[in-house]
Amino acid sequence: MASAALELMGFFMGLLGMLGTLVSTVLPNWRTSAHIGPNIVTAVGNMKGLWMECVYQSTGAFQCETYNSMLALPSDLQASRALMVVSVVFSVLAIAISTVGMQCTICMEGSAAKGRVAGTGGGLFLTAGFLALIPVSWTTHEVVQTFYQPNLPSSLKYELGDCLYVGLAAALLSMLGGGLLCVSCCEKQDVGRHGGRRHGGGYPYPATGMGVATGGARTSSQTYRNPTLQMGVNAATKAATLARSHTSTTTQSSTPAQGAKKDPRRNPAAGYDVTGTPTSLV
Repeated sequence: MASAALELMGFFMGLLGMLGTLVSTVLPNWRTSAHIGPNIVTAVGNMKGLWMECVYQSTGAFQCETYNSMLALPSDLQASRALMVVSVVFSVLAIAISTVGMQCTICMEGSAAKGRVAGTGGGLFLTAGFLALIPVSWTTHEVVQTFYQPNLPSSLKYELGDCLYVGLAAALLSMLGGGLLCVSCCEKQDVGRHGGRRHGGGYPYPATGMGVATGGARTSSQTYRNPTLQMGVNAATKAATLARSHTSTTTQSSTPAQGAKKDPRRNPAAGYDVTGTPTSLV
């Protein structure tokens, strides 16, 4: 039950991480205009994302324009795009694979590879979280470094957008969920290796010399013997022994009687009367 709870917790964390990664990838709130100095009150604000650049006005108007050329973009933006897209793809694959391998599903029920499939999904969640963490951390560092440059005009400085916070939380959730799935997989394998009992052929009465003991193969002296059968065998052996002893006792008691008949001193008809006086043989 503990491993099943860990699997469910890890799965839902990974699912939330995938949703957060998808939202941070699509929305343009990676960088927002910095309202500092004379720009404390502005009528126009700028936002930049991975796919588009937006302008919003104080009147409520909102206008976005996508980047026309992918090759004309900076290399860091291209790399961020690729990493976030790959992270989303890995998260979707992790959800599909984890669904197959979790204990609460009927897919691959009874198969020994079910736990390993759940562990594979956890590994994909870990990879997806790490891939999403790279562009988020990279962009955060660049925004902070640019903001503190003294020679840069205030109109060109940007602050951290909401998508960076969402992406950071999503990456951590994905990595934590993947770690829980991997831990539950390892726990199930340990229970199956040490806690479970695998019965050999003929259980519960294995053949002589067969059976596996902890730490190695059983020898013939360690063969399991059923106590019920052993009691029956012992009772039969004792009965046979008593019968043989009774037979031998009867034979020994009958042998002196036959010898007494041949002794003329103990047989009155053989030359002696009852008082012991010799008589003539008839």
